[in-house]
Amino acid sequence: MLQSPDQKYSPIAAPTNSYTPVKPATSPTDQAHIGRTLVIKGEVEGAESIFIDGRIEGTIHFPGHRVTIGRNGNVAANIIAKEVVIMGKVQGNVDCADRLDIRNEGLLTGDVVTLRISVEEGAILKGGVEVRNSEKKDQKVQTQDTAKQEVPKTMAAASS
Repeated sequence: MLQSPDQKYSPIAAPTNSYTPVKPATSPTDQAHIGRTLVIKGEVEGAESIFIDGRIEGTIHFPGHRVTIGRNGNVAANIIAKEVVIMGKVQGNVDCADRLDIRNEGLLTGDVVTLRISVEEGAILKGGVEVRNSEKKDQKVQTQDTAKQEVPKTMAAASS
């Protein structure tokens, strides 16, 4: 409140923002889209994520990316992908390198092999589920070899 009478208000120009957000290498919007009216029969492969809202019959192979089945999606195919999200209908086996997510309106009829799985309330899963350990297969082989080596030692101790 105590200001000198000589000072007067002068509007200062708004500072310019020199910050430009960096676009990530893989943006969540960078994905192929199969619309409601499309029907594909055969093998679908790609090196980007895909959103399926139409119908696919055959195989879906996206080993390093996400496959999303939309609410209108109807898939009769085996799926191999890093991550699979199901909101529609899938009839076939699913092999995920990372995660399978079945949302509340999703339906999966087939066997699943994955590291992680999430099934929301209301979703339907008919088939077998195998949740793999993230350890390398080499470690499993070593464990089996160790078990084979221990059996003779135990037998030798029991016979003496």
